[in-house]
Amino acid sequence: MPLFLVRLLNLRPRRHALLLIGAAVVVVVVGGEVFAATQHIPVTRGWYWAITTATTVGYGDVIPKNASGRFVASVVMLTSIPLLAGAFAAVTGSAVASGVRRLLEMGTRFPEGSYVLILGMHPAVPVVLEELGAAGEAVIVVADVDPSSVPHHVHLIRGDPTFEAVLARARPAGASRILISAEDDGDVLVTAVLVRQEAPGVPVTALVSSRRLIPALKDLGVLQVLSPDDLTGHTVAKGLEAPHAGELLMHLVRGEEHRLVERRVEADEPTRLLSALRGELHELVLGVVRGSFVSLGVADDPEVGPGDLLLVVEPNGRGGGRHERGSDHGADRASGAHDRVGSSDDRAGGAAGDPRGDG
Repeated sequence: MPLFLVRLLNLRPRRHALLLIGAAVVVVVVGGEVFAATQHIPVTRGWYWAITTATTVGYGDVIPKNASGRFVASVVMLTSIPLLAGAFAAVTGSAVASGVRRLLEMGTRFPEGSYVLILGMHPAVPVVLEELGAAGEAVIVVADVDPSSVPHHVHLIRGDPTFEAVLARARPAGASRILISAEDDGDVLVTAVLVRQEAPGVPVTALVSSRRLIPALKDLGVLQVLSPDDLTGHTVAKGLEAPHAGELLMHLVRGEEHRLVERRVEADEPTRLLSALRGELHELVLGVVRGSFVSLGVADDPEVGPGDLLLVVEPNGRGGGRHERGSDHGADRASGAHDRVGSSDDRAGGAAGDPRGDG
């Protein structure tokens, strides 16, 4: 028995606990049957006695009446009670260790490969983390927050991202995309300056409260500047204008059966009208991006040529169409990040939508 427990200690906590509980169940079942046979009572009554003995309840309504019964009782007590105690200790110890690692920022390792870097903890960030987690994205958050408030799949670097030393720990140059999401617009601007020094080629999105900050952030090379209040206000307004517009917009951004991607038109593709492209592709083409300008093709029918980006809604788990690049979308969990933004030179030039919408 001691050798059995020592070997179990080398196993992972969860498997350790399951094996201990399984062994205890075997002892209870077999011990109850043997006890029933020695005391000439129904086996169900023997199991009842074994359970009360193993759990240390011991009501005393069923007791051994001969030497063989007392021997069986001794074996059951010396095996089942330590087994159950060890199982509970393993589960408790694992939970405590997990909490300590979380408090010490040891709960997750720094992601390998591509990751999204979020700087600051704007009130909208928890929703962003939920969506990125559902998409299988590796995420790093730099914020001075309680580690328990961050999902377990997120690697947290606790600190103020406006400090250069803290930002450097997040390795911004290795990120596929960066979101600056401080609650204070001044912190957003300071963080944007530091990010551009550390990672000049990484596409950056910033959340701001005041639209007056947008020109300054654009001058710093921030790819996209969004105002959560504006987005919420416009969504609600559209819902009032058309009763189902709000539901459509929410389904578009939250639908689990599809995803939004951007596909660059390759250099060997001919120039065509947006309406013609919509007829050729199987997916839903929302519009075209040219520089920082987005056209939905409602007021006009723009030409789409090499270098432009198509905004496409495609089913989840499906590869791209004719305009998708050669790499496999399924292998890149960052929602086709490389297909959407092209090379680092393209990213630095800025190729995402502007909140102005269709011009």
